[in-house]
Amino acid sequence: MLYRKNITRPESLLRIVGGIALAAVGLWWQGASPLGLVLAASGVGSVLSGAFGYCPACALVGRKPVE
Repeated sequence: MLYRKNITRPESLLRIVGGIALAAVGLWWQGASPLGLVLAASGVGSVLSGAFGYCPACALVGRKPVE
């Protein structure tokens, strides 16, 4: 493994569900406008962060890896 997980399982699930909701609302409510695309990209980033269990921003601020 190239990285050590720094997000717990419940937080990963919340990130995945929240990311899907954010992307769906961004595209549905805002459509293909720049704001809608930014919201969708943020949602995809949250889903990827939750799926891999690693958050680069959390690592930058010093969050310890999960055992």
